[in-house]
Amino acid sequence: MESELYAARAAHRAGPIITGHVVRLAEGYARELRVGQHVLVAVLFAAGIARLLGLALAALRQAGGAGGARRRWRELRKGPEFLVTPLQLRDTRGVLCEVEIHGHLPQSALDPGDHIQVTVRRQKDHQLPPRADRIVNITTGQLLTPRIPTLWSHLGPALLLQAVLGVVLLAVAAWLLTR
Repeated sequence: MESELYAARAAHRAGPIITGHVVRLAEGYARELRVGQHVLVAVLFAAGIARLLGLALAALRQAGGAGGARRRWRELRKGPEFLVTPLQLRDTRGVLCEVEIHGHLPQSALDPGDHIQVTVRRQKDHQLPPRADRIVNITTGQLLTPRIPTLWSHLGPALLLQAVLGVVLLAVAAWLLTR
Protein backbone atom coordinates (compact mmCIF):
# COMPACT_ATOMS: atom_id res chain seq x y z
CA MET A 1 0.00 0.00 0.00
CA GLU A 2 2.76 2.42 0.97
CA SER A 3 4.80 1.71 -2.18
CA GLU A 4 1.71 2.30 -4.36
CA LEU A 5 1.17 5.68 -2.69
CA TYR A 6 4.84 6.59 -3.23
CA ALA A 7 4.63 5.58 -6.92
CA ALA A 8 1.43 7.62 -7.40
CA ARG A 9 3.05 10.72 -5.84
CA ALA A 10 6.20 10.33 -7.95
CA ALA A 11 4.11 9.97 -11.13
CA HIS A 12 2.10 13.09 -10.22
CA ARG A 13 5.28 15.14 -9.66
CA ALA A 14 6.90 13.93 -12.88
CA GLY A 15 4.06 15.06 -15.12
CA PRO A 16 2.55 13.44 -18.18
CA ILE A 17 4.64 11.13 -20.37
CA ILE A 18 4.45 11.28 -24.16
CA THR A 19 5.75 8.34 -26.19
CA GLY A 20 6.31 8.70 -29.92
CA HIS A 21 8.71 9.34 -32.79
CA VAL A 22 10.75 12.49 -33.44
CA VAL A 23 9.29 14.35 -36.42
CA ARG A 24 11.40 17.49 -36.36
CA LEU A 25 14.01 19.05 -34.14
CA ALA A 26 14.00 22.79 -34.94
CA GLU A 27 16.93 25.18 -34.64
CA GLY A 28 17.44 26.36 -31.06
CA TYR A 29 17.24 29.96 -29.89
CA ALA A 30 18.21 31.81 -26.70
CA ARG A 31 15.67 32.75 -24.03
CA GLU A 32 16.44 34.87 -20.99
CA LEU A 33 15.77 33.58 -17.49
CA ARG A 34 13.88 36.15 -15.45
CA VAL A 35 15.35 37.28 -12.16
CA GLY A 36 12.97 38.47 -9.46
CA GLN A 37 13.92 41.93 -8.26
CA HIS A 38 12.90 41.29 -4.64
CA VAL A 39 15.23 38.27 -4.38
CA LEU A 40 18.07 40.18 -6.00
CA VAL A 41 17.64 43.16 -3.65
CA ALA A 42 17.67 40.90 -0.57
CA VAL A 43 20.81 39.04 -1.71
CA LEU A 44 22.65 42.24 -2.67
CA PHE A 45 21.69 43.95 0.61
CA ALA A 46 22.99 41.05 2.69
CA ALA A 47 26.14 40.79 0.54
CA GLY A 48 26.67 44.55 0.89
CA ILE A 49 26.84 44.25 4.66
CA ALA A 50 29.59 41.65 4.39
CA ARG A 51 31.37 43.76 1.77
CA LEU A 52 31.29 46.79 4.07
CA LEU A 53 32.87 44.70 6.83
CA GLY A 54 35.53 43.54 4.37
CA LEU A 55 36.25 47.13 3.33
CA ALA A 56 36.50 48.20 6.97
CA LEU A 57 38.94 45.39 7.74
CA ALA A 58 40.99 46.24 4.65
CA ALA A 59 41.12 49.90 5.73
CA LEU A 60 42.31 48.86 9.19
CA ARG A 61 45.07 46.72 7.68
CA GLN A 62 45.76 49.43 5.09
CA ALA A 63 45.87 46.76 2.42
CA GLY A 64 44.05 48.82 -0.19
CA GLY A 65 40.79 47.70 -1.77
CA ALA A 66 39.03 44.46 -0.96
CA GLY A 67 37.69 42.19 -3.65
CA GLY A 68 37.81 42.01 -7.39
CA ALA A 69 35.48 43.11 -10.13
CA ARG A 70 31.84 43.51 -9.18
CA ARG A 71 28.97 42.87 -11.52
CA ARG A 72 26.58 45.74 -12.07
CA TRP A 73 22.86 45.76 -11.16
CA ARG A 74 21.85 45.63 -14.82
CA GLU A 75 23.98 42.51 -15.44
CA LEU A 76 22.55 40.71 -12.42
CA ARG A 77 18.98 41.77 -13.21
CA LYS A 78 19.17 40.60 -16.82
CA GLY A 79 19.60 36.95 -15.89
CA PRO A 80 21.29 34.13 -17.78
CA GLU A 81 20.24 32.98 -21.23
CA PHE A 82 19.53 29.35 -21.99
CA LEU A 83 18.98 27.41 -25.19
CA VAL A 84 15.41 26.52 -26.18
CA THR A 85 14.98 23.86 -28.87
CA PRO A 86 11.47 23.19 -30.23
CA LEU A 87 10.78 19.47 -30.74
CA GLN A 88 7.87 18.00 -32.68
CA LEU A 89 6.95 14.36 -32.17
CA ARG A 90 4.13 12.13 -33.27
CA ASP A 91 2.71 10.13 -30.37
CA THR A 92 1.44 6.55 -30.50
CA ARG A 93 -2.07 7.75 -31.48
CA GLY A 94 -0.69 9.71 -34.45
CA VAL A 95 -1.18 13.13 -32.84
CA LEU A 96 1.52 15.72 -33.55
CA CYS A 97 2.85 17.15 -30.25
CA GLU A 98 5.21 20.07 -29.73
CA VAL A 99 7.46 20.40 -26.68
CA GLU A 100 10.41 22.61 -25.81
CA ILE A 101 13.79 21.35 -24.69
CA HIS A 102 15.46 23.83 -22.32
CA GLY A 103 19.24 23.53 -22.14
CA HIS A 104 21.93 21.85 -24.18
CA LEU A 105 21.86 18.27 -25.42
CA PRO A 106 24.58 16.30 -27.20
CA GLN A 107 24.45 16.95 -30.94
CA SER A 108 23.57 13.36 -31.88
CA ALA A 109 21.15 12.80 -28.98
CA LEU A 110 17.96 13.03 -31.08
CA ASP A 111 17.47 12.33 -34.77
CA PRO A 112 14.26 12.38 -36.85
CA GLY A 113 12.58 9.00 -36.58
CA ASP A 114 13.98 8.14 -33.13
CA HIS A 115 11.49 6.47 -30.80
CA ILE A 116 11.40 8.55 -27.60
CA GLN A 117 9.56 8.90 -24.31
CA VAL A 118 9.30 12.47 -22.98
CA THR A 119 8.26 13.51 -19.48
CA VAL A 120 6.78 17.00 -19.80
CA ARG A 121 5.88 19.81 -17.44
CA ARG A 122 3.57 22.75 -18.13
CA GLN A 123 5.33 26.11 -18.21
CA LYS A 124 4.29 29.20 -16.22
CA ASP A 125 3.33 30.93 -19.47
CA HIS A 126 0.45 28.71 -20.65
CA GLN A 127 0.79 29.96 -24.24
CA LEU A 128 4.13 28.15 -24.54
CA PRO A 129 4.26 24.42 -25.30
CA PRO A 130 5.15 22.08 -22.42
CA ARG A 131 8.80 21.73 -21.40
CA ALA A 132 10.65 18.42 -21.62
CA ASP A 133 11.96 17.49 -18.17
CA ARG A 134 13.37 14.11 -19.14
CA ILE A 135 13.81 12.39 -22.49
CA VAL A 136 14.45 8.69 -22.95
CA ASN A 137 15.68 7.87 -26.45
CA ILE A 138 14.40 4.31 -26.76
CA THR A 139 16.19 3.88 -30.12
CA THR A 140 19.66 4.53 -28.64
CA GLY A 141 18.93 3.76 -24.98
CA GLN A 142 20.05 7.24 -23.82
CA LEU A 143 18.52 9.08 -20.87
CA LEU A 144 18.66 12.84 -21.54
CA THR A 145 18.04 15.41 -18.82
CA PRO A 146 18.55 18.96 -20.12
CA ARG A 147 19.56 21.47 -17.46
CA ILE A 148 19.16 25.24 -17.50
CA PRO A 149 20.99 27.78 -15.34
CA THR A 150 19.24 28.83 -12.15
CA LEU A 151 19.05 32.12 -10.29
CA TRP A 152 21.60 30.80 -7.78
CA SER A 153 24.10 29.70 -10.42
CA HIS A 154 23.67 33.10 -12.11
CA LEU A 155 24.43 35.03 -8.92
CA GLY A 156 27.46 32.84 -8.24
CA PRO A 157 28.91 31.26 -5.12
CA ALA A 158 30.99 34.32 -4.12
CA LEU A 159 27.99 36.67 -3.98
CA LEU A 160 25.86 34.07 -2.20
CA LEU A 161 28.61 33.45 0.36
CA GLN A 162 28.81 37.20 0.97
CA ALA A 163 25.03 37.30 1.42
CA VAL A 164 25.10 34.45 3.95
CA LEU A 165 27.90 36.19 5.85
CA GLY A 166 25.87 39.42 5.81
CA VAL A 167 22.80 37.66 7.22
CA VAL A 168 24.95 36.09 9.96
CA LEU A 169 26.43 39.50 10.79
CA LEU A 170 22.93 41.02 10.98
CA ALA A 171 21.75 38.20 13.25
CA VAL A 172 24.75 38.64 15.56
CA ALA A 173 24.25 42.41 15.67
CA ALA A 174 20.53 41.98 16.44
CA TRP A 175 21.34 39.45 19.17
CA LEU A 176 23.94 41.77 20.72
CA LEU A 177 21.51 44.70 20.66
CA THR A 178 18.73 42.75 22.39
CA ARG A 179 20.93 41.45 25.21
